[in-house]
Amino acid sequence: MGDVHRSLSSSSAVGGVNVQDAENAFHELSRQLTQGTIVGEEQYHNRQSGSHSLVSGDKKEKEKDVERGSVISEQQFDLHEYLSSSNDAHEQAGIKHKHVGVTWEDFHVDVLGGIGYKLYVQTFGDEAWQFWLSPLFQLSGLVSGLLPSRAKNFVTTTILHKTSGLLEPGQMCLVLGTPGSGCTTFLRAVANEREGYYNVGGDIRYAGIDAQEMAKTYKGELVYNAEDDIHIPTLTVGQTLNFALSTKTPGPKGRLPGVSRSEFNASVKNMLLKMLNITHTENTLVGDEFVRGVSGGERKRVSIAEMMTTRARVQCWDNSSRGLDASTALDFVRSLRVMTDVLGQTTFASLYQAGEGIYELFDRVMVLVQGRTVYYGPPDRARAYFEQLGYRSLPRQSTADYLTGCTDPNERQFAPGRSERDVPCTPEALEAAFQSSKIAMEIADQLAKFKVRQETEKADQEAFRAAVAEDKKKGVSVKSPYTLGLKDQIIALTRRQFQMRLQDKFQIYTSFTFMTGLALVIGGCFYNLPPTSAGAFTRASVIFTALLVSSFDTFVEMPMQMMGRPIIKKQTGYGFYRPAAVQVANTLADMPFSSVRILLYDIIIYFMVHLDRSPGGFFTFHLINYTAFLAMQGFFRTIGLFCKNFDTAIRLAIFFFPNIVLYAGYMIPINQMKRWLFWISYINPIYYALSALMENEFHRITLTCDGAYVVPRNAGNVSKYPVDLGPNQACTLFGAQPGTRFVPGRDYLLAGYDMNVNDLWRRNFVVLVAWLIFFWVTQTVVIELYPQFIGGGGVSLFAKNSSETKRLNEELKERKIQKAEEEKAEKIRAMDGIKSKRDPDAFSDRKTFTWERLNYVVPVPGGTRQLLNNVYGYVKPGTLTALMGASGAGKTTCLDVLAQRKNIGVVSGDIFVEGKPLDDDFARGTAYAEQMDVHEGTATVREAMRFSAYLRQPHHVPKEEKDAYVEDMIELLELQDLSEALVMSLGVEARKRLTIGVELASKPELLLFLDEPTSGLDAQSAWNLVRFLRKLADSGQAILCTIHQPSALLFESFDRLLLLGKGGNTIYFGDIGDDSHIMREYFARHGAQCPANVNPAEYMLEAIGAGVTPRIGDKDWKDIWVDSPEFTRAKREIEDIKRQALARERPTLAKHSMYATPFWYQLQVVVRRNTFALWRSPAYVFTRLFSHLTVSLLVSLPFLRLGHSVRDLQYRVFGIYWTTILPGLIIPQLEPVFLNNRRTFIREASSRIYSPYVFAIGQLLGEIPYSVLCAIIYWVIMVYPMHFGQGSAGLNGTGFQLLVILITEMFAVTLGQLIASITPGIQIASLFTPPVMIILSSFCGVTVPYPAMGKFWRSWLYQLDPFTRMLASMLSTELHGLSITCKPEEFATFNPPSGQTCVAWAGDFVNAVSGYLDNPNDTSSCRYCQYKVGDEYFLPLNIRYSHRWRDVGIYFCFFVFNFIATVIASRYLRFAKR
Repeated sequence: MGDVHRSLSSSSAVGGVNVQDAENAFHELSRQLTQGTIVGEEQYHNRQSGSHSLVSGDKKEKEKDVERGSVISEQQFDLHEYLSSSNDAHEQAGIKHKHVGVTWEDFHVDVLGGIGYKLYVQTFGDEAWQFWLSPLFQLSGLVSGLLPSRAKNFVTTTILHKTSGLLEPGQMCLVLGTPGSGCTTFLRAVANEREGYYNVGGDIRYAGIDAQEMAKTYKGELVYNAEDDIHIPTLTVGQTLNFALSTKTPGPKGRLPGVSRSEFNASVKNMLLKMLNITHTENTLVGDEFVRGVSGGERKRVSIAEMMTTRARVQCWDNSSRGLDASTALDFVRSLRVMTDVLGQTTFASLYQAGEGIYELFDRVMVLVQGRTVYYGPPDRARAYFEQLGYRSLPRQSTADYLTGCTDPNERQFAPGRSERDVPCTPEALEAAFQSSKIAMEIADQLAKFKVRQETEKADQEAFRAAVAEDKKKGVSVKSPYTLGLKDQIIALTRRQFQMRLQDKFQIYTSFTFMTGLALVIGGCFYNLPPTSAGAFTRASVIFTALLVSSFDTFVEMPMQMMGRPIIKKQTGYGFYRPAAVQVANTLADMPFSSVRILLYDIIIYFMVHLDRSPGGFFTFHLINYTAFLAMQGFFRTIGLFCKNFDTAIRLAIFFFPNIVLYAGYMIPINQMKRWLFWISYINPIYYALSALMENEFHRITLTCDGAYVVPRNAGNVSKYPVDLGPNQACTLFGAQPGTRFVPGRDYLLAGYDMNVNDLWRRNFVVLVAWLIFFWVTQTVVIELYPQFIGGGGVSLFAKNSSETKRLNEELKERKIQKAEEEKAEKIRAMDGIKSKRDPDAFSDRKTFTWERLNYVVPVPGGTRQLLNNVYGYVKPGTLTALMGASGAGKTTCLDVLAQRKNIGVVSGDIFVEGKPLDDDFARGTAYAEQMDVHEGTATVREAMRFSAYLRQPHHVPKEEKDAYVEDMIELLELQDLSEALVMSLGVEARKRLTIGVELASKPELLLFLDEPTSGLDAQSAWNLVRFLRKLADSGQAILCTIHQPSALLFESFDRLLLLGKGGNTIYFGDIGDDSHIMREYFARHGAQCPANVNPAEYMLEAIGAGVTPRIGDKDWKDIWVDSPEFTRAKREIEDIKRQALARERPTLAKHSMYATPFWYQLQVVVRRNTFALWRSPAYVFTRLFSHLTVSLLVSLPFLRLGHSVRDLQYRVFGIYWTTILPGLIIPQLEPVFLNNRRTFIREASSRIYSPYVFAIGQLLGEIPYSVLCAIIYWVIMVYPMHFGQGSAGLNGTGFQLLVILITEMFAVTLGQLIASITPGIQIASLFTPPVMIILSSFCGVTVPYPAMGKFWRSWLYQLDPFTRMLASMLSTELHGLSITCKPEEFATFNPPSGQTCVAWAGDFVNAVSGYLDNPNDTSSCRYCQYKVGDEYFLPLNIRYSHRWRDVGIYFCFFVFNFIATVIASRYLRFAKR
């Protein structure tokens, strides 16, 4: 502690933090935490697990913030005292401290790409040609890399220019800058996170240790906390922290004597929970957007706690106060201050909209402009430094806002008599000015002295190395960057993964339900197979089907590996574990669940189908099937880990899928495969699994030859042949011997599939286990040595300019230059407090919006909850009204209710426009800029605004006028440079502006609602946005806006305030007044006197108890409001507004339609947007094309140039049957696209932009061109290489096949859209695809032939199966009139009775059934071929060539049904509960 004090004292020479002031602040924080944070142990243990109920500490205490869950407890927790006592105890025990000062010299970061470089979006056309040329590009890159002269020929841009400085232990640095200035880059680089950057140069040292050694040996001591909260949603808060602590618990030498690991972890966890006031959430799931859990503010605090468990001594916090109100953000930074001072941490933080209270807690401030350091030094000297440069003094602006404002060309103001001619303005000039300043020289002097001290004394470095070594568990290498060894990491991860799976009830229920359902479907399809020749083929079919279904159930592992990357990246960066440990733990934790699931699956199928019922047979079946499951799980995990994105992974999986199925040895026996392809079987795990399963079953049974497998036999009117197999008859079953009716299963396997039962254990199982081990190794090696953690950066993607957009952008640039001076003059007037006069009656001819007695009640488990309670208010034209309140007060709820966006719960009260109830066209007359910023991601900024203008402005308005208005909006929102940028690549600020622009483009007649428009923006961006809203209001627009963390200057832009408290109660509604004097007077009158130098917007929240501090006064502010004259005056004014409005005579207008434009125009605009969206989504569209091409090509290769044999006949059937796979390839790719588009539609439908019927029709029409292209490619590669069209239909029949494939494409698209339209999200929709596809492909009459199918299924499911019609039409067309000539091995050979010829003995049989005799006049060795023409194959399957057009018509009707059902579902099912 003394070292820290000395460090702080030494910094005071250049304006460091005063020790006494800092300690006073610590004690103040401790007092606040004591009063408002800690829950007594007795209350804590008695609280119901996961409860969010409101608790009171005593009878006088009122309701507490639901999110904070804080109560007053007699047992106090003093944060400063706790840390200090713990620190002292460690010193007495001789435990080393980790004090890590950070120094950097000429520190800079470069990325690929030149200045002004634009990255254009890839289109389907680009992807199509680049894919085929990519091997050449890769080869060229490889050759170029090997050539020294070409090796470093890259164009780069410096995004962080050379900077030098230091931050000593116990100090905090605030990093400031406008968006894109390099704050995140600096923080990531300091934390040694260098992925994604081309070069990080300069010298940066941590306690004298270089960056390379820190990354290799001390990775977990440098941590970076990103803006987003990334957690496992199905773990509780306590489990999340327990896991983090279990991987970072210090060894015996790093703990106090007598303190066990569990005691240490419990102590630290309780301290963090209490410090961050989340003790009540310990047993609550963390949750996310799909899993209900803690609130957003609590989740942010979980992120903070998790990073604090690392006990890292260099911490970088990137805008970690985002989404928190001002008081909560201040509490967080105060906690950082306490921990930094007491523990000697080194803390860097970037914060948006930092108030003065936060700013004063830092020791250093860094100001960045376009990656250049224009100030680094003491915070209390920063404002004076910029004023000295010649910038105007703006005392009303917070220091953080002032500093960033001086660096913004649109915001900076010069002192009187100064201008940009004599004041450094450019980033380069500002940087040069700072480098020559006295402060920079002092920092350089401190840096030099600190480095000398670090190099000579090395006390901190040695203590740091010793402390880290003592932290490690016994047996862990000193050079390891981890606290635990690999074994302990795997144990901790396995425990966590098991908890995660156990608590994900939805996943458990759905996976077990669907797997059991699939087993029942397969078992029912192949129910009770007989041990005869009739059950031989179907027995092999069910084994093959059961194996494939369970093996490819692991396909979901591929996307799961990608979804888990962010959490692995974060936690490996924290030094919790090495990546390889995750894969081992995943497998071990999954085994208890997957083993039980596969066991149930195997039991159902095995015994329903009537496979050999012996213990050895079943357990061998289960062992092999489960081993194959694990091997394929490892296979798909390896692909998921190896590929950078899902589209690349699915292309790779689709490439392997046909090979795995075709070369498994079922469709094509290995001795029948092409000699140049059969080797694929030997590298196919499924081949060994299938062989083992078949051998396990067939070596245990003997098949009885009877029925259709006996030739010649009695058929029709023929009855001269023996009933049982006689000496002059033959069995056509593979492996049958002349004169015997029993065929050993082993002989059947050997003859039919070239499988030897002796290979079961000696080869097949051994190789299968080898594959399993191989894939376990590959996934471990891939994630360890080839991690795919790099995410996308903040780079905008642009659409290529057309001649029109090029002209429009030039005009916008000219208008931007003309507008700059006007904006500066306006900002100066605002800073001077000069406001334009506003006439409250200037827009009296426009409509006024009022609401009275507004209540909103929602259902919750166990009853109901009231979220709004008797809220009154109004919004007049030409006014800007702020809606504010504490977290959870109901701000967004109130806005949703007023905007008529709620569809659950009960709303009561009166909402009037001009004194009348709302009409049906209310939604059209309003615009609502929601907080979520949901847009069509592939549209450009201009296209998104035009789409809104075209469909929301009246249809009679000319298109040119709408386009011109959009250009005005682009200019007003300062989006000129991003007009052609794609929405999905926009940053937070630009996306927020676009959301507002899209709503403004509709020209709302009545009201503009905005929900948190400044959330996530820096202070300057927030000011620009509110300035624009003020302009709109001054032009007559009525605006109601929720606002977050407003500065005093920003707050004054509003005319009126509606302040909500907990439970949706009104605290204040009325005018704000100049300098907020009206609102100040109201609060002062009731005991809350706002100091002159305090932001009134922040003060009023603290006064009502929104933060950690208790409210001011004994009486609840909601009761004060109800009893106030202001409340009476507000109600009276609402009555006056209604009375005056009803008294005014307005012309009677024709009733508006629900939509502004007619149906066909809506369809035209929507289809145009969908067309652009798909064209700019090459990953999706080209993956579809690639899957069709790959499957068709890989299926055609083993079936090249098919002939006229029976085997070739069977292969033609298999080739056609592969068409049923197409929907299974299309649907999983299409569902996410449809659901994402529906999400956009739900937002747009709320504003009555276009009809749900237009949405559904537009989704289908956009897919048609690509479906036609995919169908043609699949058809060409299927039909001609396989040599189709050899029957009576000829080549004209192949054209018919194209028609069927086209319908199949459209059927698949509409089926995928139908499934997506009736499900709430991708998690549910993806579960439907496997069972639907298995049912459709199993009951179509091929897998189980029509005669062998059970009567129950044959009577209805077979008839309702669309694939029945598809296969019937395709098979009958291809096989009709196709002549069949058996190969020698395909003949059934028998001897006629003595003295008879073959035709005399078997002629009657041949005439009664089918086939032909190859040697009718011979008297021995009669050769019988089963088929003479292809018709004889499909007629017993209930297929008729004459019905092919009927079947196609029925198949088309299924497509029409899917389409109509999708339209209806889109109209009535939106799953948007709010």
